[in-house]
Amino acid sequence: MFLPILVYFIVFKYYPMTGLVIAFKKYSFIKGIWGSPWAGLSNFELIFSTKQMVSIIWNTLRLSGLSLLVGFPVPIVLALLLNEVRKMWFKRTVQTFVYLPHFLNWVIVGGIVVTVFSQRTGVVNHVLDSLFGITYPFLYNESSWVAIFLSAGIWKEAGFGAIIYLAALSSIDQSLYEAASIDGANKWQQTTQITLPGIMPTAIIMLILKIGHLMEVGFDQVYVLQNSTVAEISEVISTFMYKMGIQQAQFSLATAMGLFESLVGLVLVLMANLIARRFGQGMW
Repeated sequence: MFLPILVYFIVFKYYPMTGLVIAFKKYSFIKGIWGSPWAGLSNFELIFSTKQMVSIIWNTLRLSGLSLLVGFPVPIVLALLLNEVRKMWFKRTVQTFVYLPHFLNWVIVGGIVVTVFSQRTGVVNHVLDSLFGITYPFLYNESSWVAIFLSAGIWKEAGFGAIIYLAALSSIDQSLYEAASIDGANKWQQTTQITLPGIMPTAIIMLILKIGHLMEVGFDQVYVLQNSTVAEISEVISTFMYKMGIQQAQFSLATAMGLFESLVGLVLVLMANLIARRFGQGMW
């Protein structure tokens, strides 16, 4: 029964990794992967010798770090709130509405964001103009762009992430709450002493997985929201690889950057798991 899954991972996950050799070659379409001349570490030297690369790595870490810091607790809080709802019809309705954005493509979400925050045609600026006679360039100011970027990511993924924590909450023994209630514990004490420790293993696993993607800011999200005005803070590794590899056909440089990104992610996962193991919550 496991054989189809094993074949899938070998064919679509592990075998394509052989293409990483492009990062160490001067790749040519005509000569192919194995016929292209060996370049050693020259692609990496070229990438990290550019002044723009420091800014790109910093932008990636900043946006990913802020997304992790701001966005990670939201699904947990949302799951805790939904878990307290006793009217099942209301709970299911709210749950459907909050996880529905997960199934929207980022192109659609980007269109919604532009429709709401555009300086000329945006709904928010129409309200500001009618009330105060002013408009604000939300998508062209760096600080407001970052805030919109984070908010859009939370709105799209928080509801779906809450499903995982709702599943973890359902596995907590209800007799623990009954015993705590008999002992005089209020709702806040039950949450901090029973609920949060009960979902902590799940939260630790999700945190380790998130840390592993710290160097990956979703390409779709950044690409549909960025513009030339905020390019200094919105240019990240994924968009750089797209422009370098697809638009400029420098596949060796883009592959080298992707390999660097993956290696950093691997190191972050190992470090996060090592720290979690010290508290008895490691993945392995």
